[in-house]
Amino acid sequence: MELEQFEHTIRKLFNKELLEELDDDYGFTNKSRGSFKTVGYSTNLSLETIESAAENNVELMVTHHDAWDFIYGLKEECLKKLKEYNISHFWIHGPLDFVEFGTCTSLMNVIGIDRVTKYSIYDNGDVPGVGEFNEPIDFNVLVKRMRDELEEPVRMWKNNEKQVKKVGVLTGAGHSSNYIKMALEDGCDTYITGEATLYTIQYAQFAGINLLVGSHTFTEIYGVESLAKKIQELNTAIKIVKLKEDHFELNH
Repeated sequence: MELEQFEHTIRKLFNKELLEELDDDYGFTNKSRGSFKTVGYSTNLSLETIESAAENNVELMVTHHDAWDFIYGLKEECLKKLKEYNISHFWIHGPLDFVEFGTCTSLMNVIGIDRVTKYSIYDNGDVPGVGEFNEPIDFNVLVKRMRDELEEPVRMWKNNEKQVKKVGVLTGAGHSSNYIKMALEDGCDTYITGEATLYTIQYAQFAGINLLVGSHTFTEIYGVESLAKKIQELNTAIKIVKLKEDHFELNH
């Protein structure tokens, strides 16, 4: 697959308006090859995921996150490693959060939510996605599903006595209380995200909405996986590989 063909695939999968609105939130960190056969995907660009890519003979990495500037020095070290291993890297952050097959929708599908009634969108800021179960389920059943799928001890706060019917989801850093308020205004009884602060927990408790918090990395990996599979569907000759990431956000 040629890099030009890959870029055409991205433009085909994401609508033009979304890419233009968030044009500084995706792109190539490195172009080492003009063509490739193996694509490796992960949530984060890190020295660890680059090593995993090299071990799997990956020629193009696709991630949700670039190496953040405020993790001082990481981007420079990642770029050195990418060049050393002759690996190209493409990241796509905002557009993947706000496309129909993106991070929030993919997590909802994985945990068995029956209907997505509202996609996560960007409207002068993040807006949570909303999904519903056809039949209400016990809160502990939903907790178990998340723990099983994410393979990590998801934190949970049961803040009402209802069965779970309508769920608000904003993967990753969806911890601001205004996101929970949006979910409440949409009639949600439960809110799922990938980070939590004191204020997240306090507001959920005060408002009486259940709270489920996985890790930033593993609430978002399913969106990256959905993207990788769609790229492969449109370019059947390529191989896709999930790159290893540890549950490093958990302080065991």
